Amino acid sequence: MTEASRHAVIVLAAGGSSRLGQPKQLLFHEGETLLHRAARFAFATLPAEVVVVLGADASRMVLAIADLPIRALICENWRDGMGASLRCAVQALDANIDGVMVVLCDQPALTASHLITLRDVWHRNPLHAVASGYADTVGVPALLPRHWLDEKFLRGDQGARVLLHERKSEVTVIDSPALATDIDHTADLSALR
Repeated sequence: MTEASRHAVIVLAAGGSSRLGQPKQLLFHEGETLLHRAARFAFATLPAEVVVVLGADASRMVLAIADLPIRALICENWRDGMGASLRCAVQALDANIDGVMVVLCDQPALTASHLITLRDVWHRNPLHAVASGYADTVGVPALLPRHWLDEKFLRGDQGARVLLHERKSEVTVIDSPALATDIDHTADLSALR
């Protein structure tokens, strides 16, 4: 890694939470909304920038993160899936960003220390990705080289997970079993207690 290697963090928070029936981004965990918590943890990695991608209920989401120095982007095609949200954010990043950390806000076990570990491992080899391993999958949060994120890899609902699978020989996996719990259904709300 050179001193010039810089990363940005993209927090994906555009979804409509249709299966849950309420905006999961605004659910509280440990005294703050899941959205605020994920964005706050992103700053622990000392990024060049934190970008939060919003879509459904964007005006409510902006209020939940108003105290943080983030850049909020409204993804007009958020219904097209995570790939559309990721494309929206990547296209808005400064050209001098070398790595892109992708974070979701619906993983209650997410910690700042895990994100810092991803960053530290990526700094050792910024031409490869570092991802989280849980529930027999490799996924986000993950830090990917920016050059991996051109439009041909980000179609529709295909986000970072598909890309990590396609290039698995270039991915270091950090075992993170607790991150398998996310908030998609009412039954998942027990993870917030």
